[in-house]
Amino acid sequence: MARVTRTITLSVPPKLMVKIDQLTEEESRTRSELLREALRRYIEEREWKKIFKYGRVKAKSLGITKDQVEDIVDAYRQ
Repeated sequence: MARVTRTITLSVPPKLMVKIDQLTEEESRTRSELLREALRRYIEEREWKKIFKYGRVKAKSLGITKDQVEDIVDAYRQ
């Protein structure tokens, strides 16, 4: 299956553009590569936040305290 890419237009303040261009120069990457990675990382971070939030809610509903979590994980791994 052919990979289809989409083009977007993004407005950034001048100071941020300078930093983006510095990074692209330092890392020998294009702006597109740099911004794609930044977006992937942002999305991944949000997904992890959702997972941790679910874990906190679930632990609370089960009466598990923060101090007990490590012991539970260790016991599960064994």
